[in-house]
Amino acid sequence: MKNSSRRGFMGKAFGAVAGIGAVASLYAMKKSWDPLPSVKAAGFTTLDMSIYNENELVVEKWRGKPIFVLKKTADMVAKQTEEQKVRDIKVGDAHYMVCIGLCTHLGCIPAYDAAKEGFLCACHGGQFDWSGAVTHVPPPRGFDIPPFKVDGSKLVLGEAGPEYKKMKETGVTL
Repeated sequence: MKNSSRRGFMGKAFGAVAGIGAVASLYAMKKSWDPLPSVKAAGFTTLDMSIYNENELVVEKWRGKPIFVLKKTADMVAKQTEEQKVRDIKVGDAHYMVCIGLCTHLGCIPAYDAAKEGFLCACHGGQFDWSGAVTHVPPPRGFDIPPFKVDGSKLVLGEAGPEYKKMKETGVTL
């Protein structure tokens, strides 16, 4: 009788230790699969939109990709078509083109010509207007717009706000 109760206690003790070990190893595996805090922080970039000059392209960086930021002039805003208006990002009273600066044809980085108010991709001659829409093929679509959220006079890249979700639902960006 004493042996069977001792055997039962040893079995329960072994089971408890094995259970705790299994939970600890699962926790350690999950922690090793989670992204590092530095990687999580790299997913968001905050841009102060008040520092940009009109019709001057500034190239920022987000997740290793070039981001084109172009503050539109009042003349650009006045002569926009409906297709161009839906691509606008409005921060305060200013209108901006903010997009991933890669040609949607083969991923080249197009150059901006401020005098012509447009982009030219030297690889295959693709052209984009100041809103990022295609004006001369072979690019299949306009510049992609990264996920963004307007926060006062700042733009947070990497966080999908209501303006971005609307653009995505209407097919303006992928």
